[in-house]
Amino acid sequence: MPAHDRPVARADLAAALDILGKRHLVLAIHDVSFPGRDDEDLGRGSPYSGGGRAFLGFVRQLGFTGVQLGPQGQTSRYNPSPYDGALFARDILSIALRPLADDPYYGNVLPRADLDDLLRGRPARQRQGVTERADYAAVWPRQLAALASAWHGFARRRAAADPSVADLAEAFDGFAREHAGWLAPAGLYEILSTAYRTGGTWSGAHGLRVSFDGSHWRTWPRDQELWVSKTQAAATRRAGLQRTYARELEFLAFCQLLAARQHAALRAELAARPGLPALRLFGDLQVGISVGDTWALHDLFLSGYAMGAPPSRTNPDGQPWGYPVLDPRLYGGGGGELGPALRLVAARTDAMLRDYDGLRVDHPHGLVCPWVYRTDEADAYRAVQGGARLFESPCLSDHPRLAAYAIARADQLDQALPRHADRWVHTLDDAQVDRYGAQLDVVLAAARAHGRALEDVLCEVLSTQPYPLQRVLEGHGLGRFRVTQKADLANPNDVYRSENARAEDWVMLGNHDTPPIWRLAASWHGTPLAAAQTAYLCGRLGSRSDADPARAHARGPRRAGARQVRRPAGVPGAPGGRLHERPVRRPRHLQRPWRGRSGQLDAPAAARLRGRLLAGGGRGAALDLGWALAIALRSRGPLARPSTPI
Repeated sequence: MPAHDRPVARADLAAALDILGKRHLVLAIHDVSFPGRDDEDLGRGSPYSGGGRAFLGFVRQLGFTGVQLGPQGQTSRYNPSPYDGALFARDILSIALRPLADDPYYGNVLPRADLDDLLRGRPARQRQGVTERADYAAVWPRQLAALASAWHGFARRRAAADPSVADLAEAFDGFAREHAGWLAPAGLYEILSTAYRTGGTWSGAHGLRVSFDGSHWRTWPRDQELWVSKTQAAATRRAGLQRTYARELEFLAFCQLLAARQHAALRAELAARPGLPALRLFGDLQVGISVGDTWALHDLFLSGYAMGAPPSRTNPDGQPWGYPVLDPRLYGGGGGELGPALRLVAARTDAMLRDYDGLRVDHPHGLVCPWVYRTDEADAYRAVQGGARLFESPCLSDHPRLAAYAIARADQLDQALPRHADRWVHTLDDAQVDRYGAQLDVVLAAARAHGRALEDVLCEVLSTQPYPLQRVLEGHGLGRFRVTQKADLANPNDVYRSENARAEDWVMLGNHDTPPIWRLAASWHGTPLAAAQTAYLCGRLGSRSDADPARAHARGPRRAGARQVRRPAGVPGAPGGRLHERPVRRPRHLQRPWRGRSGQLDAPAAARLRGRLLAGGGRGAALDLGWALAIALRSRGPLARPSTPI
């Protein structure tokens, strides 16, 4: 039997990674994409469900050392993007329902009959080819009904001093006290949003007046300044709303307790134990801020400007995200004391590091050198294309307000270049670099305080790296992402080519903005690009004729895709580089990648998938770690081999 057709022990995979100098092998997946079982699934995935936990156990057995989750903040019915989710409140759609019915740890607060009724009446699974799609329209009312039923059961039994919920009741009281600072505004926003969208007439399960409809607070006839106002009238209004909607606020806090408990239980389950290494969870520190958080925090943001992305190689038109920008005047004064803006960054990072083993910093440009555009222009794309960087615009006639926030001087700019060019700023002194790094410094200080290593902070730098960001990252020893499927094969200096990776970089096939490798390989097959990819792979891997990637391309796009999966496994030019793998199918970012799901993963399916992944890839359409690592080891030349051939 050929070596790559034999199942490979996890210990041998770990040994191969060690020989190759790979410290992390990470799979990235959004909550929605987790598989679920028929006895628990309403149409959206969750890492806390039985299917999700089985999938993570399966991933650990395969040899992965970590899982990168997408943002897990609260979303709304009309905007499922996790990148627009809440900073502190967790998404209640990720709460697994079966444990609420079956596990005494949750007091069996959800009647099984109620859950079974919801499961029986769910719509058929949505599929597009082999990809399952999350059905948000169907999931929201059913999830809310289940959680309302659980809350109703908990509240009734707590009032009756039922010992079966005593532990949960004590945990609830402690949770509500500890997190009151964000629970209160998050709850009031959902209540007011529902009231103003429905005219105050909405009534849901058990009469709870909250629907997560997400109406924008700028459209409200009143209460736009309610949370940030320091007036006595606002304080009286807030107190009155909290009395009127006390039951709804408790319900929302209860949901957050359940989400927090399930997350903590999952981390404990994935921790190292005899015979099993830890599977570490990485959180996503997204650059975006939810509508609800902007309502509660808008006194911290710069008026008249929003954050977006300028024209780039990936998005030539730019991206008008509409995210608020922290006001630099609120960063803080001298002496190291943090102002209110940086205190928010610290609190948010601290909360995440209590829940995750590491962090992906989404678009660190937004922390260091944000691209901003005016919000008074009707055409958002025109506005973002004519935007500027907040801290390097000391002399722009169309953005005179930004001069007050400039760190870079006019003589440090190359104004012959576009404003978004990486070398628009060409020199900085150390004091200026320190000012640019103010937000990222707070993130890293929190990481150190939680005992995290520098490599536990991943910075999503893709095709663009402005000079100020480069200086800040270099000063901290942080790397960037090398997305190999985007590599320009005609440019040996292209940032995405794996041979240009450094020890601190992360090498990956793709991210949430890119198509799955199988779909991409299908588009390459039979084109000149297939031959170019073949030549590149042969050169990178030092392939001989008996292991030539050309045979993979000749056999069809599925085989070519399998071969592409192997490319990042060995980065010969970067002995300390890490590998970041994403075998889960998702469409492109603009097509809402967080809506794609993995198929169901019952025990027989897991066994079949494990066989394909570890024993040669079946038809060549699945990730084969053993074969990938064998190719990478062979490309290194004579090396000590693990005990089992891989």
